[in-house]
Amino acid sequence: MLTFANPVLAGNHPDPSICRVGEDFYLVTSSFAYYPGIPVFHSRDLVRWRPLGHVVHRSAQVSLTGLDVSDGIWAPTIRYHEGTFYVVSTVAKHRRGSVTFLSTASDPAGPWSDPIVLEAEGIDPSLFFDDDGRCWFTACRDAVQPDAGGPGELWMRELDLETLALTGPTHVLWHGAMRGAWVEAPHLYKREGVYYLVAAEGGTERHHAVTAARSDAVTGPYSTDPRSPLLTHRHRGAAEPIHNVGHVDLVDTPAGETWAVALGVQSIGGTHTLGREVFLVPVEWTPRGPVFAPDTGRVRLAERLPAGTTATAAGPHQDSRVRDNFNGTALGLEWNSLRGPVDDLISPRPGGGLTIRLSPEPLTSTGTPAFIARRQQHLRVRVSTRIRFTADTPAQEAGLTVFQNHNHHATLALTVDATGTPHVVLTTREAGAETRLAAVAMTDSEVILAVDSDESGYTFHAKDSTWTTLGSIDRPFFSTERAGGFVGVYIGLYGTGHAEAGEGEAHIHWFDYEPAPASPDRAGCDGTGGQLQLTTR
Repeated sequence: MLTFANPVLAGNHPDPSICRVGEDFYLVTSSFAYYPGIPVFHSRDLVRWRPLGHVVHRSAQVSLTGLDVSDGIWAPTIRYHEGTFYVVSTVAKHRRGSVTFLSTASDPAGPWSDPIVLEAEGIDPSLFFDDDGRCWFTACRDAVQPDAGGPGELWMRELDLETLALTGPTHVLWHGAMRGAWVEAPHLYKREGVYYLVAAEGGTERHHAVTAARSDAVTGPYSTDPRSPLLTHRHRGAAEPIHNVGHVDLVDTPAGETWAVALGVQSIGGTHTLGREVFLVPVEWTPRGPVFAPDTGRVRLAERLPAGTTATAAGPHQDSRVRDNFNGTALGLEWNSLRGPVDDLISPRPGGGLTIRLSPEPLTSTGTPAFIARRQQHLRVRVSTRIRFTADTPAQEAGLTVFQNHNHHATLALTVDATGTPHVVLTTREAGAETRLAAVAMTDSEVILAVDSDESGYTFHAKDSTWTTLGSIDRPFFSTERAGGFVGVYIGLYGTGHAEAGEGEAHIHWFDYEPAPASPDRAGCDGTGGQLQLTTR
């Protein structure tokens, strides 16, 4: 049987939402404090996804300044209606919803409109277009009545499509299936006149689960599906390669099938570093409602292809090796900065390469440092860069960073010591404490910096005339379980002068992202999502 390898979007792509227009599928995910925000992807087969752009692509659209890396833009939903794409999302501060906004576009590649702030509280907003053309907004919030049956509740108001404002009364829909658990991630679907409210409960970690309720009227009342949870890996043992499954969105294919996109993590020894990724799960509709993964009841690393998908249409969705020479006038869509654009700090050079102008903003700040990075999408990968930089003082540095969040990361930096001799320094930052692990003198101010990642950890190297290994850091150091928050690892480039930035510049010749061969039992962790496999079952 022809199969594909999950996840279909590897690396930090949490909270997926999906819609279909004709033969085309469009998907968005959370972006937190990374900029540009809300990446948009396109597919014709649900397996291979191509980046189109971002919903938040102008600095004036949304302010992320001052936010923790795991705050920012949470859980967008994408929908299409009569020629217009709608994305609704929330900006979170201090792990709570702050502002809910709506953006629209006629082309999902953009440009997207300036956000319209909605009169809505809570997080995880969604939209549902009913058969009569009316649009309903749903979200989750703290329960208004403390004894309502759960700490959270799903609620609804109508969205006026002329004014793009919420209107009419608020309807409290449901308090979840699991008493004492927060209910979130609501999406509404209609099947043969019945409304199905699909949500997530149990938090975003090991107890994450998909639950559901149903009603004969869009505004309720909704009754709990007694089969809940409908999809979870909370009962799976430590050997299960996929954990934290939940936060689904459903889509029908032209061939008449239903599939769900779900988030999950690939765990090794109880920790994960790649973040929450997008997994594709088959769904069957029955008179009782949706059945997820009907053959197995679980999300699998190898899953059958959607009906109608051909080998030609569904090749590998990610390049195996990417060298960026920065030959264009703008950075590629895979690159992110923190909290805002860095055009005044980092720019392609005429003829190729990249200039990084040192910033007084360190990586530990909640501003916008001179920093660009891409998601780590493979467990086994080598990342390397050729950099030329002459520091004036030891306070100036530029190089590679393995970045979990602004208070938890490692840097491999080219700088100078007190005598002005070029050095490469390996440093970690954790919970406000900075530790220098190693330093080695270089014969030149132009070097190659590299980091290798695998199941055990991250090993850091530098080369002038010869290679030198500076040291290794155990993989769990960069895990969400240790660092906290909701994001996965990004690997990228930075330059800082701390308080003595001056006029320093670093020049990047190229940046390589080169996955290593996959371990036979960890194929998914090595980013093989979308790759076809011939199996017999």
